[in-house]
Amino acid sequence: MKSVKNRYAVLFGFGTVLLLLSFLVRTALLIWAFPQSGMHISDLPAIYLKGLVYDIGVALFFTIGYALYLLILPQRLNNTLFNRTFTYTGFFLATMILVFSFFAEFTFWGEYAGRFDFIAVDYLIYTYEVISNINQSYPLPLLIGGVLLFTAFVTWWLSRRGTFRSSFQSNTPFFKRLFTFAVLLGLMLLHIFLVNNTWAEKGKNRYAQELAKAGVYSFVSAYLNNELAYDKYYLMEDEPTAFNRLRNMMQSPDSHYLENGNSIFRSITDTTTRVTPNVIMVTIESFSADFMERFGNTGHITPVLDSIAKQGILFTNMYATGTRTVRGMEALTLAVPPTPGQSIVRRKKNENLYSIGHIFEQAGYESTFFYGGDGYFDNMNKYFGNNGYDITDRLRHKLVDDHITTTRTNIPDSAVQFENAWGVCDEDIYTAAIKSADEKYAAGKPFYDFVMTTSNHRPFTYPAGKIDIPSGTSREGAVKYTDYAIGQFLKKISTKPWYKNTVIIFVADHCASSAGKNEIEISKYHIPAILYNVPNVAPQEINVMCSQIDIYPTLLGMLHWTYNSKLYGRNVLEPGYQPRAMVSTYQKLGYLEPGKLLILSPQQKAECFSWNAAKNEQHAAPMDSALLKNSIATYQTAYSLFRNGGMAK
Repeated sequence: MKSVKNRYAVLFGFGTVLLLLSFLVRTALLIWAFPQSGMHISDLPAIYLKGLVYDIGVALFFTIGYALYLLILPQRLNNTLFNRTFTYTGFFLATMILVFSFFAEFTFWGEYAGRFDFIAVDYLIYTYEVISNINQSYPLPLLIGGVLLFTAFVTWWLSRRGTFRSSFQSNTPFFKRLFTFAVLLGLMLLHIFLVNNTWAEKGKNRYAQELAKAGVYSFVSAYLNNELAYDKYYLMEDEPTAFNRLRNMMQSPDSHYLENGNSIFRSITDTTTRVTPNVIMVTIESFSADFMERFGNTGHITPVLDSIAKQGILFTNMYATGTRTVRGMEALTLAVPPTPGQSIVRRKKNENLYSIGHIFEQAGYESTFFYGGDGYFDNMNKYFGNNGYDITDRLRHKLVDDHITTTRTNIPDSAVQFENAWGVCDEDIYTAAIKSADEKYAAGKPFYDFVMTTSNHRPFTYPAGKIDIPSGTSREGAVKYTDYAIGQFLKKISTKPWYKNTVIIFVADHCASSAGKNEIEISKYHIPAILYNVPNVAPQEINVMCSQIDIYPTLLGMLHWTYNSKLYGRNVLEPGYQPRAMVSTYQKLGYLEPGKLLILSPQQKAECFSWNAAKNEQHAAPMDSALLKNSIATYQTAYSLFRNGGMAK
């Protein structure tokens, strides 16, 4: 069927292609996700109807500029070489961007089981790491070639149908063009004011929510909502009531508050003689608890960690606060709950905070942050460098000024046996940490080190010949290499004179994935944590529910430290500890107690669920008023303290 001659024929042709391709992508993702999603056939109408609304919005945003161009283009120029060149070129580029985004959606879904979000926005910023990662993970020339060929095919197909000719040969009167433009503009404005990305999140099944969204729309939404003001979008108590409740929740026999009012600044007192070992914390990239045999894995991919878990202090019921490395870093350096939007590591005015490093600094320790990649990524160097840590990383952005106030050391080429998009392999970063420890010990300086690994990350590549799984083939291989490198690290440091007086912490930054049928899939926040070589403390398992933010208060309790604190974390072994954990996405703030979960969401929403840990099942439950008040007190005060400088030294 030939196109009707109309100046807007190409515009409507592009819109039709967009709607068709988006429908096919949504259907393919639905087929991919359906077996594990917990969705029902009754979910499909909402998925496709909401999806159509979002797709129409994307089509309008893509074409409104071209619609304005068609409105003002004089009729005498409509069939000129200029307009034909402009239209063909614009159509080809817009279609290429669209097709590439659809290809990217499949890779993003495979990693995160969701549409584009803040992670995708971050990836657009840090192009070196991301492009290198894509190039090492996928056959990039074939993908680019496929995108170009498919784009050329779509352009040829519409041209063959006469769509372009119909536009160029048309004689659409100005007032008809004005009416068409006004309708398109009006629909776009209605979409802006009446529809937002949270509309897709009103259902109970997270997969259904994500499938209803459109990738491009979600990307723009994430970009425009990089940080959410708690006091604007979430349920609130008046500040004194919230802080009073929090202070009561955090009160313990060994602490007393040093300030009144809206503060949690307090002194933690221990009368037993303090022990002051060195501390090396190994933060393991994307390491879910269920990788370990202790938590049910039968693949025998973590023999080292399973062994030291029996020799050290294993937290069996610990939960990460989020799903990204910077969120884990926030929890492990500040011991605070997650606040909506970006991690504090990525925010402005995040310098000179009352961090774990500051507590060690007050005790005379030297603190260093070790990272196998370039710490420019995710603002890590600026955050750690302006909070008292020296930096050792792999310098790539030589012209970037991170404005850090401490020393930055580059890992030289001579010290690198293997490197991929994210940085040097785990063995190499451990070598750098050992070298630093030797130097500090020789100088008589106690040390506290934060070591961030990278090998357990796509493209899952590592040095050849180390384990029996070929490099770059699977997540399991990366996990097994990660475990192998830990074994080599422990073997090397066991001969060092400083080893007997050094505690090593092994903890994940977050799990390998967060995908699940629920808004917050609790099992995908369950991480392992091991305190190893703690002096005068017998091997044991700590089975109470707790959070990443509780690691250091618990360790410092074992070491009998007296110190001042602005940490939300608790010593989970102290009398009166009430089990709880904070789990979050960028917008959803979960407060977890044994058998119960409360989720705070934008638009002042709160939902309560029962939770069966053994079956990993969540069910809607009547609102628990005490749980709601605890949740609000925790998250509201954390947001307030950071915003108002209450987390500063």
